Amino acid sequence: MPMETIDLDARGLLCPLPVLKARKRLKALSPGMRIALWADDPAAIVDVPHYCAESGNLLVETREHDGTMIYVIEKTCPPGP
Repeated sequence: MPMETIDLDARGLLCPLPVLKARKRLKALSPGMRIALWADDPAAIVDVPHYCAESGNLLVETREHDGTMIYVIEKTCPPGP
């Protein structure tokens, strides 16, 4: 069961800053914790899913709210050797 979801506001930031902020925040979290990344950069719709696929973190949900995209990302355990 996932833990609480932490909001991370990246509105007004352009590529690659939303993904860099998400990566930094996720690094400090325990597996199973989630962030809700709020981003209005049009490139984020491509960058965030790509980051999740490359990092192994799980993109749980993508939704729009008042012109802002919200990406819910769950930190997963790092891959084994």
